[in-house]
Amino acid sequence: MAADRRQRGDRRARMVALAVVAFALLATWSAFAAEEPDLIFRRSTVFKWISPNDKLATYAIDDPEVEGVACHFTVPEKGGFKGWFGVAEQVSDISLSCRQIAPIRFKSKTLEQGEDMFSQRRSLFFKKMQIVRGCDTKRNVLVYMVYSDKLIEGSPQNSTSSVPIMPWGAADASVQKCADFFTN
Repeated sequence: MAADRRQRGDRRARMVALAVVAFALLATWSAFAAEEPDLIFRRSTVFKWISPNDKLATYAIDDPEVEGVACHFTVPEKGGFKGWFGVAEQVSDISLSCRQIAPIRFKSKTLEQGEDMFSQRRSLFFKKMQIVRGCDTKRNVLVYMVYSDKLIEGSPQNSTSSVPIMPWGAADASVQKCADFFTN
């Protein structure tokens, strides 16, 4: 009788633990989903008979710390069965273009040179793509660079885009200086 109660108690504890883990995974997944870039379009580049094609995908993302700047990047996406199941290691050829789309306003008082603006996994464990931001203080220009890194060896492939901080229409007479917000 006591053994039966103990088994029921163990089952109940396992069910509670499973519910807690499921809730934590759901909360983590929804937090990551909120940070995902917007898909603009995809184009197939390599046809595959049974599994999904290899594609180029273009995404847009707003700089979370600098209001008025948006970046568009194009990444290759592996198809095939590995790509379908999300275990393919993606290649490092990524292009980047950032532009001023509204008056530029810095949301934070201090930003680091080369700080991550966006990061995304490009393989199951070891590779990720990063968009980093910096400030060319002499020219008052925001500089964005995209690259991918790998745990053992990184990739020298990269792309850079710059955004001069300019007035946005007649009503935007005050132009902020990025040097006032970046630390080395």
